[in-house]
Amino acid sequence: MVIDASLLPVGLLQVPEIAKAAEEMGFNAIWTAETQHDPFLPGALIAHQTRNIHFGTAVAIAFARSPATLAYTAWDLAQASGGRFILGLGTQVKGHVERRFGMPWPESPVNKLREQIKAVRAFWKTWQTGEPLNFRGEYYKLTLMSPFFNPGPIDHPDIPIFIAGVNTGLAKLAGEAADGFHVHPFHTPRYLAEILRPAIQRGLAQEYRAENAFQITVTAFAAVTPQEREFIRQQISFYASTPSYRPVMDLHGWHEAAEKLSGMAARGRWGEMPGLIDDSMLAAFAVLCDEADLPDALLERYQGLADRLSLYIPFIPGERDRLWKNILGKSR
Repeated sequence: MVIDASLLPVGLLQVPEIAKAAEEMGFNAIWTAETQHDPFLPGALIAHQTRNIHFGTAVAIAFARSPATLAYTAWDLAQASGGRFILGLGTQVKGHVERRFGMPWPESPVNKLREQIKAVRAFWKTWQTGEPLNFRGEYYKLTLMSPFFNPGPIDHPDIPIFIAGVNTGLAKLAGEAADGFHVHPFHTPRYLAEILRPAIQRGLAQEYRAENAFQITVTAFAAVTPQEREFIRQQISFYASTPSYRPVMDLHGWHEAAEKLSGMAARGRWGEMPGLIDDSMLAAFAVLCDEADLPDALLERYQGLADRLSLYIPFIPGERDRLWKNILGKSR
């Protein structure tokens, strides 16, 4: 299992220092998110300031962008980094796509994302081989690529695509069409083992793909202080209020709590919601232990379930260096 880092939501001027420190610490990759900042812009700085560490988006919102913009950006970052970039895509939920990005929500998010991935790879194939662009689907018709707009071949054209999700539709799609799957922090080991991994395996089997060519990457909740426990309790209550994430709660028999959380969120009662996450729920979603025990506890929890592991806690140079070194040392 390899250990990755999560980039703190920071301005671009802070990215080079964090990226260099992450590489020196020994992380395999550093992931950027689309929350408060663009997820791709840090990649250019990471590519320039480092030599070995991989980096990628976890995630960029797919439906906020066209296949062309995704293809161009990923192509440039792969070229600039010598093939160290991973394109991570997520669908988000309808409210954010329509009301935060001002884009249409598809009738079938899984089918649109499948087609979007194929369309992105069609651009890459055209640029690498010179064959005409001719992609026709339900959502996209792409037939124009004149030399003036063609960036041409690069040394590392096989850019990995990971997709993220909570439910089985996107997990199965990852097995069918992607190179990896980002497991949402809102998960339990049981949900990963009984629901997500079998869905991924069904997708792999459908396309006769080898499981060892596919990676599952997990972002894990972990708390070693009372303050961190309460923060994670709040995060769980927020995620559990999302109706489309209900299957995670249902698996454990927590359907009633999830319904109550959705109702409270609709009424803006955010401060009361963590009170519905009892200690048994907290322990199901998060690793809870002393700091000295965390490396072993993480590896025991996810051994055989994940290929890559990062923490919900972002990497900050100079903070918790001993903890990160212990986790990295245990994973080797």
